[in-house]
Amino acid sequence: MLKFLNLKPEAFGMDISDLSLKIIKLKKKRGNLGLSSFSKEPIPPGIIEKGKIANQEKLVKIIENSLKKVKGERLNTKYVVVSLPEEKSFLQVIKMPIMKEEELKEAVKFEAENYIPLAINTVYLDFQVIPSPRKQIDHLDVLIAALPKTIIDSYVSCLKKAGLQAIALEIESSAITRALIKNEISPFPVLIIDLGANSTSFIIFQGSSLRFTSSIAVSAQEFTKAISHTLGVDEKEAVRLKLKYGLQKEKEEGVLVFEALISALTDLTEQVRRHLNFYHTHASQENLPTEEKQVKKILLCGGGSNLKGLAEFLSLELKIPVELGNPWTNILKEPLREVPELPFEKSLGYTTTLGLALRGIKHD
Repeated sequence: MLKFLNLKPEAFGMDISDLSLKIIKLKKKRGNLGLSSFSKEPIPPGIIEKGKIANQEKLVKIIENSLKKVKGERLNTKYVVVSLPEEKSFLQVIKMPIMKEEELKEAVKFEAENYIPLAINTVYLDFQVIPSPRKQIDHLDVLIAALPKTIIDSYVSCLKKAGLQAIALEIESSAITRALIKNEISPFPVLIIDLGANSTSFIIFQGSSLRFTSSIAVSAQEFTKAISHTLGVDEKEAVRLKLKYGLQKEKEEGVLVFEALISALTDLTEQVRRHLNFYHTHASQENLPTEEKQVKKILLCGGGSNLKGLAEFLSLELKIPVELGNPWTNILKEPLREVPELPFEKSLGYTTTLGLALRGIKHD
């Protein structure tokens, strides 16, 4: 079919965070998916603060520069799927009586007011019914998602000024699970820890839906700062030591790095335990058999997940299998987990972007 007859335009993924902007476009080739284009542009501190755009003009220029600097094939589309900040979103699984879809739309809007800490007319609200594994159910489990209109409108405004048109805007956790969960289905709860530059997100996914999300301040930058402060070195040297040794106590220098990180690691581990306990004690509200409520696996992603020995450390502390997620799992054929342009370790920092790009090439 000629492209100008295609009513589903090609779109690329764009992940906008406080400190960076990443782009990925996928392509179809002989029935398979592959990497077409990618780029990464730093965002100076202060332009976006905790997900809120503080300087639209500067962000627009960064978007425009990033579009010009893509590596690989030239971007031949203005359509984009863009991430929305996790820390500004509200997600909650609520119980609703069984009813028709038309009735549910209005009922969810009224019920959501009990869970969202903002006036309902100041947010954009969306929801989806979570399919139940049980044949007989007495209620519906519904995932509601809401973001302030001011946040979404500011992102849309910047995209328009940069000459782009969003076909979808979605919360980071949705993109992450699309990238990491094989075929977007898991028979048991999986905890995803997205360890970013300035925050860490906890995401629990089961069946074909998100179940729980939360963000904390512990981040990859905290690890760098801990090494810099404890060992009395500058940030550049701290990053070098972090990447070289991680948690592997090689030589005296490696031991010092491990000891510098132990406080931040203990904090992260306790936060994971706290969130797991919260989820396990609240999972009874959902249409799940008892044996399917316990998190059985943890996946790590984000640039900070490259810390050597982190998966092994968390697995030992939490008594749950922990492994690095594969952001190519729904793109490349097994056992592939990287492309020459984006090695696996680097790809972990593009997990959200790859999930957005997947929606861009498969959107309906």
